[in-house]
Amino acid sequence: MVKNKYLLLMALPGILYFVLFKYLPMWGILIAFQNFSPYLGLWKSHWVGFEHFQRFFSNPDFWMLLRNTMAINLLKLIFFFPTPIILSLLLNEVRLMAYKRVIQSILYMPHFLSWVIIAGITFLMCSKGTGIINKLLVAFGYDKIDFLTNPDLFWVMLVIQNMWKDAGWGTIIFLAAIAGADPQLYEAAKIDGANRLRQMWHVTLPAIRPVIVILFILRIGEIMDVGFEQVFLMMNGAVTNVAEVFDTYVYRVGVQQGQFSFSTAAGLFKSVIGFLLVILANKFAKKMGEDGVY
Repeated sequence: MVKNKYLLLMALPGILYFVLFKYLPMWGILIAFQNFSPYLGLWKSHWVGFEHFQRFFSNPDFWMLLRNTMAINLLKLIFFFPTPIILSLLLNEVRLMAYKRVIQSILYMPHFLSWVIIAGITFLMCSKGTGIINKLLVAFGYDKIDFLTNPDLFWVMLVIQNMWKDAGWGTIIFLAAIAGADPQLYEAAKIDGANRLRQMWHVTLPAIRPVIVILFILRIGEIMDVGFEQVFLMMNGAVTNVAEVFDTYVYRVGVQQGQFSFSTAAGLFKSVIGFLLVILANKFAKKMGEDGVY
């Protein structure tokens, strides 16, 4: 510790962050096993065991929440997760550095916009009455499409928003991994007659495969976490049946209705499932010969 005191000092802010905001709040999990009362506090509230979990699982909304949460995340896993990888491979093939930096900057910019702004942009573009897209459809002789209140399009809208907002930002990690690929492998591939596409498939992709596997495992762990802010801002009465997820349900029941113990049980269930999925995905990755997360 004396020898590495400066490194430890640099790590101290990160350590404090996890202790204060990740580990200490874990005591709040106890609320899920109590009829919690803010007046009695954490230790004096009445213990009820798994009563709130039984109530949650028997609630008719449970299967709707599970369906919506899983469906949205599976769509993101299929369409959103590969997008930064594809963008990274394409950007890596750009040889003019000035042009490459401009494209990267354009792709990064949406990440810094809040979900409030993105939801506002979506309303301006997709509104049935005054939306730009519907105005263009009418101009070309097509009927208007009700993007915002059509339940069949709600999940698609969320995935497209995610791809536009964060796909460019996700390329940072993959471009860094590509930069670490051995240049001699590319030279050997050229000598063997491999074109750019073959080099990408046989050299670049294998070089970043460990990073892809790690990020995929971590993404599997978030499969029960859709993201409260995005769904909450896009939700309306017409799409509630396909928009209500665990995050919005916990807010509506826990915060708005004051059922703290019940909503904590719902949140704990979501976290436990995510934890188990990470373990299973990591074991599967190791069986396939990859390093995994740990």
